[in-house]
Amino acid sequence: MEARKRLSAVAVGGAMLLAVAACGGGGTGTSSTPGATQPPAAAGSDKAFVWALSAEPKALDGAYVSDGESLRVIRQMFEGLVGTKPGSTEVVPALATKWESTDGTNWTFTLKQGVKFHDGTDFNAEAACWNFERWYNFKGAQQNPAVSYYWYTVFGGYAKNEDATLAPSSYKGCKAEGADKITISLAAPSASFIAALSLPSFSMVSPAAIQKSGDAVEMKGDAPEFTGKFATEAPVGTGPYKFVSWQRGDRVTLQAFDGYHGEKAKIKDLIFRAISDAPARRQALESGEIDGFDQVEPADVDTLKGAGFQVQERSALNVGYIGFNQKMAPLDNPKIRQAIAYAINREALVQAKYPAGSRVATQFMPPELTGYNEGVTTYGYDVNKAKQLIAESGVANPTIELWYPTGVTRPYMPDPKANFEAFKADLEAAGFKVTVKSARWTPEYLDAVDNGKAMVYMIGWNADFADADNFVGTFFQQFNKRFGFENKEIFDKLNAAEQETDPAKRTTLYQEANKLIMDFLPGLPYVHNKSFVGLGKDVQGFLTDPLSNENFSLVSRG
Repeated sequence: MEARKRLSAVAVGGAMLLAVAACGGGGTGTSSTPGATQPPAAAGSDKAFVWALSAEPKALDGAYVSDGESLRVIRQMFEGLVGTKPGSTEVVPALATKWESTDGTNWTFTLKQGVKFHDGTDFNAEAACWNFERWYNFKGAQQNPAVSYYWYTVFGGYAKNEDATLAPSSYKGCKAEGADKITISLAAPSASFIAALSLPSFSMVSPAAIQKSGDAVEMKGDAPEFTGKFATEAPVGTGPYKFVSWQRGDRVTLQAFDGYHGEKAKIKDLIFRAISDAPARRQALESGEIDGFDQVEPADVDTLKGAGFQVQERSALNVGYIGFNQKMAPLDNPKIRQAIAYAINREALVQAKYPAGSRVATQFMPPELTGYNEGVTTYGYDVNKAKQLIAESGVANPTIELWYPTGVTRPYMPDPKANFEAFKADLEAAGFKVTVKSARWTPEYLDAVDNGKAMVYMIGWNADFADADNFVGTFFQQFNKRFGFENKEIFDKLNAAEQETDPAKRTTLYQEANKLIMDFLPGLPYVHNKSFVGLGKDVQGFLTDPLSNENFSLVSRG
C-alpha cells in the first residue's frame, strides 16, 4: 500500500479553508478537579439536567473512542482547537482563535489565552503540541483500531508503526512558537485538515492529569482495558463541564466548571444515564426520571407531543449499512456480495421500520453531500437474481455469519433486532444459510467489527462533519479491518479527492469514487434516516445538532 494520509474535510464556501479568524475500568470514579463538589440534583430541578444514553460510554478520553455515546459525554468536558457552530456543520474557532496556511501543509494556530484545564493547569502552546505528540507516539494497544480509531482514519499511522498494515502518518510535527501560537506540519497539502480537528477525538487534555493518572491500555481479546485511570476515573479538559464521577452501570455525573473561559453552563449538574431500551427511555421521560433522550421511536413522536413533551428532528446525515469482511470466504467472491445485495428488501424495511422522510440508500454517503452520484450501480430487490448469482459464484450452499448488536439503538438503526430478522429472512429465501452472531454494542460488538472479526455485520455512520471524505474516505481510503480488502484504484481515487482543493474537480473525483465503490460492493448501504430527540416540557435552549454535537451547557429551564 502506498503512503497516504487520512484527513477529513468540510468545504467552506466551496473552497479549501486557508485562514479563518474568530468571530467578534470499574469502580465508581472520583472527582478529578480541585475543590469540593456538591451532590448532584435530581431530574426536573433547575440545577440538574439528566440525559439518557442508549449505551454506556466505552471511555471518557476522546482519543480512545469512536462511538457516539462516548463522544456525547466527552464533548461536554473537552474542547479542540476548532469546533462546530451549535446546530450547524460550520467549523468555528474553539481553543484556537484563528489559523492560516499558505500551502495546506504547514498550519499556524493562534491560541486563546487565559484558558485553564479543570485541574487548574494552563492550556497553552506547549500543552497543545504535547497532545499531538501524545497521539502520534501511541504504542502497543494504543495503535489498535478499537482504541485510536480516529487518529488512524484521519492521520494514518504513528511515529513507529507496530503493524505492517498501518499506513505512514501524514502528521510530521508540532512546534510551539511562544505561549499562544503553534505550527502543525503535514507530509502533504490537505484540503481537509481544519475540519478534521473538529472531531472530539482531537480534544485537548491536561498533560499534568495524564501524567498523574496514566493513559495505559491493554487488549483483553478484542476489547481494550483502560488500565490508566485518566479515561475512566479522572478525565480533565477545558470544557464547560468537569468530571465528577462514573458509577458503572448507572450514571456519569458532570458539574459546571466555574473557571470556564467562555459562557458558563446554565445548569449546574449534568447527568448521563445509560438506558438501552427505547420504550424505557420514553417512560423515563414521561415519569420525570430524565429530561431528554435521543432516538425517539417514530411511533412515539405524536404521543409525546400530545402529552406536552418537546420533540426535535435531526436531519439524516447518516447511513446504515451491512458490511462485508472480504477476508472471510465466501465474501471474497464478488458474485456472493452481489447476491446478498439483491436478496435484501431494503425498500420494505425502510417503509416498515423507519420514520417518514427516511430514504433507501444507494451509496455510502447521504445525498446532501457534494460528491453524491445519482449514476452508481444499484441493487434492487430481486430474489431470482440473487439465486442466479449464487449459482454463478461456484459456492455451493453459501453460509454466512450475520452479526447484530444488542443493548443499543442508533439513529440509523433504531431497532437492530428487527433489522436483523428482516435481513436473515431475506437471505435465507435467496438460498443462504445464516449463522446468528450477536454481542453487546460496547465493547464487544464494536471491537469485533473494528478488529475484522465480524463477517457480515450491521452498522452505520453518523456524520462527524458534512463532507464526502468523512464517509467514503473514512471507510475506503486505505485498508480497513472492517472490510478486509485492498483496492488500489479506490484508494488512489479517494487520496486524490481528499487532497484536491478545486471544488469542481473534487466533486467529480468523489462521484467517480462512489461509482467504483458500489461496483466493487464492500458492503450494502440500506438507509438514510431522520431521528428525533425527546425533551422535557420545561427544557429551554437545547439545540438539536445535525452532527449530534449538542452543547448541553446552553440548556436551561423555563
